[in-house]
Amino acid sequence: MSVAPPGYVPPEHPAAPGEHPELPDGMVPQEPPARWKPWTAWGALFLGFGGAIAGGIVLGVVFAATGSGSLDHPGAAFNIVATMVQDGSLILAAIFFARKAGGVHPRDFGLRLTRVASGVGLAVVCLIAFFVFTAVWTALVGSPEDSSSLLDDLGVKESTIALISGAALVCVVAPIAEEFFFRGFFFSALRGWRGLWPAAILTGLVFGGIHLGSAPVSALLPLAFFGFGLCVLYDRTGSLYPGIAAHALNNSLAFGTAEHWDWQILVTAAASGAVITAVFAAVHRLAAT
Repeated sequence: MSVAPPGYVPPEHPAAPGEHPELPDGMVPQEPPARWKPWTAWGALFLGFGGAIAGGIVLGVVFAATGSGSLDHPGAAFNIVATMVQDGSLILAAIFFARKAGGVHPRDFGLRLTRVASGVGLAVVCLIAFFVFTAVWTALVGSPEDSSSLLDDLGVKESTIALISGAALVCVVAPIAEEFFFRGFFFSALRGWRGLWPAAILTGLVFGGIHLGSAPVSALLPLAFFGFGLCVLYDRTGSLYPGIAAHALNNSLAFGTAEHWDWQILVTAAASGAVITAVFAAVHRLAAT
């Protein structure tokens, strides 16, 4: 659309074998050698969106058959569920291609420890760079078209349930799924091909492009820049957590601004962080068993 705090690890479990321990100041974990071929990045992208399209067709038929919407006007509930199916398809596609290279562990996708101070600091730098780029771009091309179309499609004004579901999708599900796929797998596969900068640029462009339809056209280049910055953030910290946190915070700000909120933005960001933390605590517990 676009975590557990950097440095998080469930206290009842030691770091998994091969996972990075807490590091001294100024040090970041070193990335393991890339195991994924560059072509698998594109294969996973097409498989993920192919699965999303197939899932959307099935959902459309089901919603129409149950009277919850029509094929021409599926409604807000369909849009929320279909977007979650898309995010799930991307995650499953990444895991499918990663498994082709052998067994997988959460740390293979960047779900590993990093220094809290450096992770937070670099995440803040990434967000500031994105905001500055967006401000300069807006000054050059003008304000973007209406940015509330996505929230209208999600029907967040229809009910409290729709509002909470839309916020969960935008501020929790999207940051997890998009960072896991685009930085944890897509970028990682390309980085072993031509190195950091070509991989980050390509990933950023694709990341911006996939928001066509859910974001104003004039916002696609800033989103591509954000995707590029998140790749560099992942490369510098060796962890996906700072990027997920930055992504969730940005989406909380965007969601709250579109809803004309003030203090509610802080509540949304804090709640999103708590839910994401719980999700990855469960992931680490499952991986440790």
